[in-house]
Amino acid sequence: MTNHLIDTLRAGGADPAHPFAETADGTVRTYADLERRTAQYAHALVAMGLRPGDRVAVQVEKSIEAVFVYLGTLRAGGVFLPLNTAYTAPEVEYFLGDAQPSIFVCDPSMEAALAPIATAQGVAQIVALDADGQGTLRAAADACRTTFEDVPRGPDDLAALLYTSGTTGRSKGAMLTHENLASNARALVETWRFTADDVLIHALPIFHTHGLFVAINVVLAAGASMIFLPKFDPERILALMGRASVLMGVPTFYTRLLKAPGLTPDAAAGMRLFISGSAPLLAETHREWRTRTGHALLERYGMTETGMNTSNPYEGERIAGTVGFPLPGVDLRVVSPETGEALGTGEIGMIEVRGPNVFAGYWRMPEKTEAEFHDGWFVTGDLGLIGPDGYVQIVGRGKDLVISGGYNVYPKEIESEIDALPGVIESAVIGLPHPDFGEGVTAVVVARPDAALDEKAVLEALEGRLARYKSPKRVIFIDDLPRNAMGKVQKNLLRDQYKGLYGG
Repeated sequence: MTNHLIDTLRAGGADPAHPFAETADGTVRTYADLERRTAQYAHALVAMGLRPGDRVAVQVEKSIEAVFVYLGTLRAGGVFLPLNTAYTAPEVEYFLGDAQPSIFVCDPSMEAALAPIATAQGVAQIVALDADGQGTLRAAADACRTTFEDVPRGPDDLAALLYTSGTTGRSKGAMLTHENLASNARALVETWRFTADDVLIHALPIFHTHGLFVAINVVLAAGASMIFLPKFDPERILALMGRASVLMGVPTFYTRLLKAPGLTPDAAAGMRLFISGSAPLLAETHREWRTRTGHALLERYGMTETGMNTSNPYEGERIAGTVGFPLPGVDLRVVSPETGEALGTGEIGMIEVRGPNVFAGYWRMPEKTEAEFHDGWFVTGDLGLIGPDGYVQIVGRGKDLVISGGYNVYPKEIESEIDALPGVIESAVIGLPHPDFGEGVTAVVVARPDAALDEKAVLEALEGRLARYKSPKRVIFIDDLPRNAMGKVQKNLLRDQYKGLYGG
């Protein structure tokens, strides 16, 4: 038996001299360098006691060495557990206690504070790696041999453990197998037409599915290259477009790039593809991007538990407000949240998916795992519909559904109307406790500084465009919507902040 995921990631068959990654300082790492460095990290981890199936928890700043740690963990048969760098010590304590990793890698600046916590949670080895790729783990790897015989791992063996954001209770560890990640990489290479000639601008964090498994795994599986930036920098990305072919980003990337005067059709002429995900893309952003660059953004839909599920087409129309079609090998359906029966074209319901990309379940939560599956389909928690042309649309999270006076209100429908009003940048519609209606439909709006907008103007503009039960009871204006690290609007924070608005 071979190492299933590593073999898939080598499938691009890149020439050893071909560039794998160019870092911000201009250093180029080839595929030969990649083989050598990942071998050294695999040896170092095994020397620290890592056995097949053991977890390696990693909370470090973005660096190319951290990518080598990820791949070295896989080669050594371990399970990679990336942790958001923003997690606090109590949060890290929970993850370490729940996942029980044998090795914890942290930033040297946090080692003194986190080492006692890790030790108390039973972690055997605590090592460090900083933003420059230096630290005790790097030193251990540098002393190791540059060849390594990959530990055999099959399709169903665990490759990674990713914790969900935990906005509704305790964070759950999604168990991702070798085939979950391998099948998704293969499907995306095919769907997005990746080849060894591609150069990806990588400006995403690498503690998340998007930056780690989508971006890096696709580059590897195609034998492509990437320009590896420590963070998103609009000016730097604009300057790099002439040397690159693909950009993967969250909607915020594109809205900020649109503010740059240097974004022109000429600047983007050499680019092949702009991909957006991890949060909904405004139709206005989609339209403005096409006008400014001549390119249509490609929006896709995925989640921690499944990787990518759908994508707008590479060839064919990329429709604003949709996430396209299911990927090869992935099945998607929309069902009634109440009965579980499949719904017809255009009907809003719960999105369910199945396929080789769907995770193996939640770590040490068999009852929660069972509750999230329905007749072999994974219940995503997302509400959506399939249009007559087959394009999938996401209308919101199930937990964001507002039930007002016994009527179901889908926030996305109202947000689309509000976002289309002159002077509105974006909006979020939430349900707040209401003494008469159970939940009061409430709009939270971000307006342009020069917009002559107030609550009365918004409500008057919506009259006749929405059924009365859908119309917001109140409109609140704020400067910015709260977002998480991947750009998703945190409606739970808005619900908590304004929960007393109606005295409910």
